[in-house]
Amino acid sequence: MPAVGQSSPPGKLVEFVGESDNMGFGARSVILAAGALLFSLTAAQTFQRLGGCPTLGCILPPDQVDFLAGQFFDIRLEVHAPVNGSEANGGNPDPNFRFTVAKAGGAPQNASTFFKVAEPALERWNFTWYEDLFAQKAFTPSLVNVTAKIYRRVALYEPGHYTATLTYNNGTKVTTADWLVRDLATVRKTKNVLLFIGDGMTTNMITAARLIAHRSVNGRYQTKMAMDKFPVLGHQMTHSLDSFITDSANSATALYTGHKTTVNALGVYADSSKNSFDDPKIESIVEIFRRVFNGGVGIVSTAFIADATPAALTAHTRDRGQYGAVVDQFLNGVTNYTWTNWTGPDVLFGGGAEQFYPGSGSYQQKDYYQAFANSSYNVVLNNSALQRTSNSSKTLGIFTVSNMAKWLDRNVYTANLRNQSNSPDGKKADALDQPGLKEMTLKAIDILQNRSGDKGWFIMSEAASIDKQMHTLDYDRALGELLELDDTVTASIEKLRALGQLNNTLVLVTADHGHGFDVMGSVDTKFLNAQTGDRQKRGAIGTYQNSGLSQYTTQNTTNASLIYTNGAHFPAQWDPRYSLFAGIGADPDRRENYAVHKEGPRVPAANLTGLPANDFYVNYKDAVTGFVINGTLPVNDDQGVHSLTDVPVFAMGPCQESFGGVYNSIDIFFGMANCLALGRSSIN
Repeated sequence: MPAVGQSSPPGKLVEFVGESDNMGFGARSVILAAGALLFSLTAAQTFQRLGGCPTLGCILPPDQVDFLAGQFFDIRLEVHAPVNGSEANGGNPDPNFRFTVAKAGGAPQNASTFFKVAEPALERWNFTWYEDLFAQKAFTPSLVNVTAKIYRRVALYEPGHYTATLTYNNGTKVTTADWLVRDLATVRKTKNVLLFIGDGMTTNMITAARLIAHRSVNGRYQTKMAMDKFPVLGHQMTHSLDSFITDSANSATALYTGHKTTVNALGVYADSSKNSFDDPKIESIVEIFRRVFNGGVGIVSTAFIADATPAALTAHTRDRGQYGAVVDQFLNGVTNYTWTNWTGPDVLFGGGAEQFYPGSGSYQQKDYYQAFANSSYNVVLNNSALQRTSNSSKTLGIFTVSNMAKWLDRNVYTANLRNQSNSPDGKKADALDQPGLKEMTLKAIDILQNRSGDKGWFIMSEAASIDKQMHTLDYDRALGELLELDDTVTASIEKLRALGQLNNTLVLVTADHGHGFDVMGSVDTKFLNAQTGDRQKRGAIGTYQNSGLSQYTTQNTTNASLIYTNGAHFPAQWDPRYSLFAGIGADPDRRENYAVHKEGPRVPAANLTGLPANDFYVNYKDAVTGFVINGTLPVNDDQGVHSLTDVPVFAMGPCQESFGGVYNSIDIFFGMANCLALGRSSIN
C-alpha cells in the first residue's frame, strides 16, 4: 500500500502461466508479449510500485480477473509519472487519459457511457516506494506523481469477455485488461451454506491431528476424522495477485469475492492513494446474498472478530489493521461511498472486546456494545449468556479481549485462563466462561435457522488459532484447535440433520493458506531432558522405524486420562514421553524440547533489553530443557510465516461435485455463488 514516506508491500515474481479454471466455471488463456514478461521479471519482486500494475498506466480490477454477473465493483484508473528512479519520465502524469470498455465483438465505449454513470472527477496525489532492497537500505525512495479517477459501484451483467482499455500520454501508451464475466447459474441448488475455515490448515496438519487423536492398530485407524468422511476432496491454490505467498486478508477476500488482491487488503484492490478507505471495492458473497435474497448471515471466529478472516466478509479497506473501522463496517457497512446496503449480520461471535467497549481501541472511541444494542442486537459476553439468549433476535457475542482462549487451555490446562485481565466488559477480570467454536457455531445455526425461514442463510465459522499457534510454533495448541474444528464439523452435521436441513446445506471445510508444517518422527522427551549438550539432546529424535507409534491415544498410567464427551476425538494425553518431532520450514531462532507448553502459549523468540525492538533472539524461558535451533527468517521476525502450499477443500451437500480437483482460491467463491444462484442478468 504505497504512500508518501512508505515502501510498498512485498511483491512477487509475476506469473504469466496459462491458467485453466476447473470446476466447470469457465476457462481463459494468457498470451503476453515477451517484452512485458521481461519487464515484470525484472521490476516486480521484493517491492512493487503498485500491485497488478506493471506499466505506468493502471487499471484496477486488473487484467485476468473474473466477475459474477451482477457483482458490484469499483474501477480505479491511475497514470504514474515517476520523478526519479529507473522508470523516471519527467514526473508529469497525463490528466487527459481516456478509458473505454468493450464486450467481445462490440465497439469500445467511454466507461461513463458504457456503465451509464457520471464521469468521475480527476484526482492527483503522489507516493514513494523503494525499487529494491538496496534502495531501501540507502533510504533512496522513488517519487511518483499520479493522476487518477474512480468509477463507483458498477457491474457487468452479460457473461463473456470484456476489454478495458486505458490510453494515456497523448495516446502513445495503452494498458488493457481482459475481464471475464462467468456463465450465469439460473437455478438455486442450495438453501444454506456453512463454510468452515481452518485458518492456516494444511493436509499435513490434518494428518498430524489424526495421528494424535485417533487410535490405530497395526497401521489401520479405528476411527476417522469428520473431514475424512466428506464425499468430495479438492485443493485450492492460495497465491495472491502480486505475491505467491498470501496473508489472511487477501486470501479471505479471494474466497469471499472471487478476486485476488494484495496482502493486507480486505475486499478491495489496493491503489496508491493516501486514504486506506477509498480503494476500489468488490462486493462480497454475503453482501450479494443479503442484497439478492435478504438471506441470513452468521460470522463466527475464535480470533478477535475484527481479524482478517471474519472482517473480509463485510470490510473494505486496504489496511487490515483498521480494526475499529472494521467493527463499524460489520454493523453499518460502507458509509463513505455509495455501496451495497448493509445493516449487520444476524450473528457475530468472537473475541476482540477492545474494539467494542469505549476507549482507544474502539472506532472514534464509541461504545459498540451500545451501538449494536441500539440496532436491536442481543449482546452476550459469556457462554452461559450465549446458551440462554433467544434464537429469534440478532445476536452479538464478544467473549474476551483479543483472541479467544485456546482449546487446550479451556479444557486441559485451565489454570492458564486466570490472571489474564481479559474480560469482555473491559473491567480487567478474567474471561473464564468462554464458549468454544462448537458452542458458537451451533448457536449460530439455531439463530440463523430460526430467523431466515425460506430465504436461507450463510455462516462462516473460523478456527482462527490453528494459524495463530502455528505462527508461534505451538504445535500442540494448533492441533488442538484443528481437532476442535473437526469436532465442530461433526456436531454441526448432526445439528443440521436434526433440523432437517442437511440436504439443503452446502457444507465446506477449507483453509485460507498454509504453513510449512510437518511431522518427521518422534522425540523421547525423557532422554532429551537427561542430556546436557545440544548435540546430545538431538539424539532423542527418532526417525523412520525409530519413530514408533503415537502415544497420544493411549492411557497415561501416572495421570488420569482425559475424558471427553461421547464421540469426540482428542488425545488421551498431551504430554506423552514420546512426543512429535514436528516443525515448520520458516522460523525464528528458538529452543525446542518438543514438549507441550503447560503454562500457556509459546513465545519462541523475544527482544533482549537494550537491543532494537525489532531484533529477536532465542527466548531461553520458552524451552529451558531444550536445545537451540537456528532460524531461517530475518532477525526481525519473531514468528513463523505462511507457505505456498495448496490447501484442502472438503465438500458435502448440494453442488459438492463442483469442488473436486485442483483449482484457484477464487473458484470457492464462484462455486458457492453459483450454488446459491446469486448472479444476475440485470440490475433488477
